[in-house]
Amino acid sequence: MTDTRLQPEQLPRWGQRAALRILNAFGWNMRFKPLPGPHGVAIVYPHTSNWDFFVGLLGKWALGLPFRWLGKDSLFKGPIGSLLGPFMRAWGGMPVERHASTGAIERLAAQIKAEPWCWLALAPEGTRSYKPYLRSGFYHIAVAAKVPLLVVYLDYKRKELGVVDCLELSGDPQRDLAAIAAVYADRPGLHPELAAPIQFKDS
Repeated sequence: MTDTRLQPEQLPRWGQRAALRILNAFGWNMRFKPLPGPHGVAIVYPHTSNWDFFVGLLGKWALGLPFRWLGKDSLFKGPIGSLLGPFMRAWGGMPVERHASTGAIERLAAQIKAEPWCWLALAPEGTRSYKPYLRSGFYHIAVAAKVPLLVVYLDYKRKELGVVDCLELSGDPQRDLAAIAAVYADRPGLHPELAAPIQFKDS
C-alpha cells in the first residue's frame, strides 16, 4: 500500500469507518502510509487550536492503531483529571510532568522498545500559545530509542491530516530539523501566527 487518501470503505471496522466519515463530514481528508515498524515516535504539528486534539483523535480512531500520546499532567489530576483522566487514558493518553523530567527521556525510550507495539505521539510545541522554539524531548526520545520519527501534519488550508512522512534521524539536530521543516512547509495550522519555528531553544 502506498501513500494514499483514505476512504471509509477501505477500513475494516465500523468504528474506523465512522471516525473517518466524521472527519470527512467536517471537510477533512486523511492521508496514510503504513508505518515502517512496530516502534517509533510521532510528532503532531502545528498545534495552535483546541480543535487539533479532536482532529487527531478522530484520525487515530480511523487508523485503528493504538498510538500512545503524552499530555500535560493537569489533564489527569485534580478536578479536571477526575472528570477527563479516565477517558484520556482509555484514548491512549500518558501524563507527563513537565517540571520533573529527570530520567524521563531514558524511561520513555525504554518503554517504547519494551512493548511489542508502541508508537508514542506528542505535540512538540507543548502549548497552543506561541513559543519561539520546539521542545526537544521528542527528538531525544527517538534518538535514544533508535526508532523512526513520524512527522504528522495538520494542514488547515487544505483540511488534510497527513500520516505519511517517516524520517530516520541522523543524530545531527540541525540536519534533522531541516528535514522536519521540509515536511511542514506550507502546512499551516488554524492560527498560523501561533506556530512555533522549527528549531530548538539551544539551536
